[in-house]
Amino acid sequence: MKITTVEARNIHYISTMVRDGEGHSHPGKAHDAYLPFLSITCDDGTVGYAIGGRMDVHTLQHIVGPALIGEDPFMREQIWQRMRTWQRLHPSFTDRTLNALDLALWDICGKACGQPVYKLLGGYRDKVPSYASIMVGDTIPGGLDSPQAYADFAVKLVEQGYTAIKLHTWMPPLIPKPDPKLDIKACRAVREAVGPEIELMLDPYHDYSRQEAYYLAKELEALDFLWLEEPMDENSIASYQWLQSKTKLALCGPETAAGKTQNRAMWITSNAADLGRAGTEDMGGITAVMKSVHLYEAFGMSVELHGGTIGNLHVLGAMGIPGKYYERGMLHPLLDYETPKPWFTRLYDPMDREGMVAIPQEPGLGWNLNMEYIQDNLL
Repeated sequence: MKITTVEARNIHYISTMVRDGEGHSHPGKAHDAYLPFLSITCDDGTVGYAIGGRMDVHTLQHIVGPALIGEDPFMREQIWQRMRTWQRLHPSFTDRTLNALDLALWDICGKACGQPVYKLLGGYRDKVPSYASIMVGDTIPGGLDSPQAYADFAVKLVEQGYTAIKLHTWMPPLIPKPDPKLDIKACRAVREAVGPEIELMLDPYHDYSRQEAYYLAKELEALDFLWLEEPMDENSIASYQWLQSKTKLALCGPETAAGKTQNRAMWITSNAADLGRAGTEDMGGITAVMKSVHLYEAFGMSVELHGGTIGNLHVLGAMGIPGKYYERGMLHPLLDYETPKPWFTRLYDPMDREGMVAIPQEPGLGWNLNMEYIQDNLL
């Protein structure tokens, strides 16, 4: 089995999401948008796909793609290690782009074997509890414009079946300055609205000072939050060591720090966090995340996965250690998460009334792609 074709293109669609200056998503006016799409075809006709994830189409088509022609897609580790070294001199070859390549290869192998990817990874569970990941705060009437708006939305999420909720609070540029006291007002309003049985987490502004992060941690302790994510610059492991030593609240990280598994090893041995953090888009694919899963297992730690990606869902199905939750979202009062995007025939992560998400059982990743829509809108 050999790779014969690598094609990376964009899909045109109409979006009602916009990104602010820092890259956070919010509801917005309808506008033209473009979604990256990768397909890798083998000589037996098997095709692997990756879609979205802010991969770099030009890099995949013109730099990475030609190097894959003639390769055996089952040699995933060899290909991943080779491509990892290419990142050094190709700055456009980001971990998100490496992730797309890795996902498509896993999709091929699952289809060729007639098995879902999580079973190829070892297989541990076929469903996982999810938490509602609320979008970053905004100033939109009817949106997330106040602590009470967060509380009202949280109640609706619990009614849908969620047993855990994570808040992303207000961040520049929509507010002039991050405000930990405003963050806590939203956290307190949500706790009062949903009661003590719902597990709550906070993912706030990512560049607070030590004292601001300490204030958040101590207030969240009193509110019985489950964890706090990356409240400070993740390049400062010493700051996380300092905060971890001063709070009983679990700290979760690193999330977006560069360095893949090697950096997470530094966080573990530095006692910088209580819970590990990893994700396929942040680290370069399923192959990379599984390395970190086994690293955390060796140190007796759990690892929570960042983002509601199909790759993370398969990793969660294969993990013999907690990750406790699948991150489902991003969710917003003015957006409909439950209707599939037009490039999908159905959701890959539907949730039942108990807050559980099933791991896709189709051979490969289980994208459920609407190929007619995709072909009609490829650029």
